[in-house]
Amino acid sequence: MDSLPFVKMSGAGNDFVVVDNRALSRALTREQIARLCDRHFGIGADGLLAVEPSSQPDADFRMRYYNADGGEAEMCGNGARCFARFVHPLRRAHAEQVRFLTPAGLITGQYLGDEVRISLTAPTETKVQQRADFGWGEIEYHFMNTGVPHAVVYVPDAERAEVVAQGRAIRRSALFPRGTNVNFVQVTDSAMLVVRTYERGVEDETLACGTGVVAAALVTNRVHRLALPLCVKVRGGDVLTVDARAERDVFHDVTLTGPAVEVFSGEIRI
Repeated sequence: MDSLPFVKMSGAGNDFVVVDNRALSRALTREQIARLCDRHFGIGADGLLAVEPSSQPDADFRMRYYNADGGEAEMCGNGARCFARFVHPLRRAHAEQVRFLTPAGLITGQYLGDEVRISLTAPTETKVQQRADFGWGEIEYHFMNTGVPHAVVYVPDAERAEVVAQGRAIRRSALFPRGTNVNFVQVTDSAMLVVRTYERGVEDETLACGTGVVAAALVTNRVHRLALPLCVKVRGGDVLTVDARAERDVFHDVTLTGPAVEVFSGEIRI
């Protein structure tokens, strides 16, 4: 059996297995990735990040992200912050920023002490104030693609939200042929949101979802007209900050700031 070196990282409780594949010597199967992410038989994580060489001169690396079920996804906000932290010494330990490719576009990471700020591509496919019945009566929902698809549902008390049951129903709805992540959002005051997320690919609630936090904040700016930046408290207890420049309901210069830390490192047989 082959041995795989890895680093376990956490971005606001959203945890990842990170592997260095700059030599392109690893070709992990979907089943192997799912086993590595399994919390009983593997390392345990919400997803796996692979560092690969960039094919473009304006990027330092390529980031590939796989959900816990082994399926590859376009983007992961918390994963991108952990990726940026992981590659910092691989580039230059004194570097102030890093640029890397993802299927969702070119991402820039900026190092701010213990935190990392990533600049994201502009959101697409925005639909606000939609209505549908997902099995418990008609509700209002909103939709935004922040690199991956996200539904946003406002709730009076995030702590009481039926995240798994209702999130699974919305995620599987025929309204979303590719599936969707689902964010239950409580507006607590003019500068703070509380967000709980059901993640596609993990098929459960996670302690944080970076692209979901961004979707929640930008939709809130548009629907409730709350000024950016907005602070967002996630299930893991951390607070992430979302900022952007809004012009006629179009967002530019989108950023997500929050912690990204190494939990432990090791090797595992695959």
